[in-house]
Amino acid sequence: MDHPTWSPTEKRIARAVFERALDVELAELLAEFRQRVAALDRPEDMWPLAAWLREQQRAIDDKYDYRYSQLPWVFGRLVREGRVAEDELSGLGDDKLAIIRRVVTL
Repeated sequence: MDHPTWSPTEKRIARAVFERALDVELAELLAEFRQRVAALDRPEDMWPLAAWLREQQRAIDDKYDYRYSQLPWVFGRLVREGRVAEDELSGLGDDKLAIIRRVVTL
């Protein structure tokens, strides 16, 4: 399967959008983690929290894949989830935007 080629400008746009979305999602996760920690009453309550945190880490790692071959699918998912607005991707080539739009409609 052929993967789109990324220009230097597209790479800069992609990196900025990717980092911004990841930073926001990690900040939300950290806030939820702090709430969960504050609600702990007993030492044994730590283990389910640790399992939840590992699950969140796996989800983040799966979602935020910065390989250029994967970025159109990553951005499509982020647009579908409302984490990225399509206009933030302005400047990407039509080939990449077409993939992103296709993923949004899945």
